[in-house]
Amino acid sequence: MAKVKEKKALDKKGWIQSFTLVGKAALGKFPFNIDAHSEKSDYIYSRMLLNVDCGEKYGLVQSQLMGGYSISNPYPLYVHGKKIDEKTGREVDDFDNIYTIDWEDRLDESILEDVGNLCFIRIGIERDKDGNIVEKKFLSDYDATNYLSDTLKDGTEIKVKGQLKYSIYNDAIQVTKQINSIFLKTDKDTPIAMFTQTMLLNKDSVGKLDKDKMVYPIVGMILEKFKEYNGNDLTDGGSVKGGKFVPLRKVFDYEVDPDNKEKADLVISKVFKVKKNITMLTCEGIFVEGGATVQATEADIPADIKELIDLGAYSMEEALAKCSENKGKERRMILKRPFLRMVGEEGSKTLQIQKFEDKYSDDDLMLDYLIKHEEPEEEEDEVPFEEENPKKEDPSDDLDDDSWMDSIV
Repeated sequence: MAKVKEKKALDKKGWIQSFTLVGKAALGKFPFNIDAHSEKSDYIYSRMLLNVDCGEKYGLVQSQLMGGYSISNPYPLYVHGKKIDEKTGREVDDFDNIYTIDWEDRLDESILEDVGNLCFIRIGIERDKDGNIVEKKFLSDYDATNYLSDTLKDGTEIKVKGQLKYSIYNDAIQVTKQINSIFLKTDKDTPIAMFTQTMLLNKDSVGKLDKDKMVYPIVGMILEKFKEYNGNDLTDGGSVKGGKFVPLRKVFDYEVDPDNKEKADLVISKVFKVKKNITMLTCEGIFVEGGATVQATEADIPADIKELIDLGAYSMEEALAKCSENKGKERRMILKRPFLRMVGEEGSKTLQIQKFEDKYSDDDLMLDYLIKHEEPEEEEDEVPFEEENPKKEDPSDDLDDDSWMDSIV
């Protein structure tokens, strides 16, 4: 009898899915919901929906902060400790030392001294009398949100960092930007809305060139943990506490310069094309969201308008300005270039694209729980069932810089 090959377990070791926004806080009318009461339980929560105006190129980009507690049973906070790195002598997070802190002790500074830095939400939007930034650190999103509701002002120039979280709503993939830190913008920071995302690619990930939009669609598989998916229990009846990883298919764009399609095709071939099995790739990209101005090119100008330009009624610049659109509901994630990392021994390190071929086999991603679970139909003679009445990198200075291509040619 042939032995069935065991599937390789999915994991997120070496995985990155972070974002950075630099711009002005655009609070609007109702950015905060403080000490709100859940309709289904005694849960109290605070939430902030923070829009950051990152300029015409990127638009108004939304991120969020949300947290709370149960009045009857306030759960403890899971944290990890810190240690001294033997090689560098520096203090680093100790991810092996995991423990809990009682909810009522979450603001006790004497207890927080031993907690690793990456456990905190860090905020620096106030200055002392000498002009130095005052940093506040919070273990709970709830406390950080309440603090920001009192201190963050509309129009403040800020730099926001955090993690991307993918979920499913009405059979569509949603991307949430969960905030880890907010600081005042420095003189070196320029408006930007960027992300770094690790994804899995297969031989079908690169779609056909959209000649109207001049973009290649790139279908990346993003790993997220679910306790239930497609009607399937991913906790194995509660034995797998956090659930299992699901590869969600998210479509990204890779833009093509109409005047230099050869360069784009080279990048597609060298970076995104997969011949067999599953490749793990990390890329940098930008967000283009509501309010971003989409700049038109000469190809977007209708023929009759071009005649007016030839007649001198409009200049090319005026026509392009009028053709540019303001996309109020646009939500795009545009891949710009692969993420580079330093590899090798100290003193002789070299830059390398963070790409791992044959990370998984095709069979590893053929998971039973990706198939929608259907309840068996009842036999006609059975008694009808009665329903009962019903829970942290800096942005690149220039993502359009093509110097990274030296690594692939």
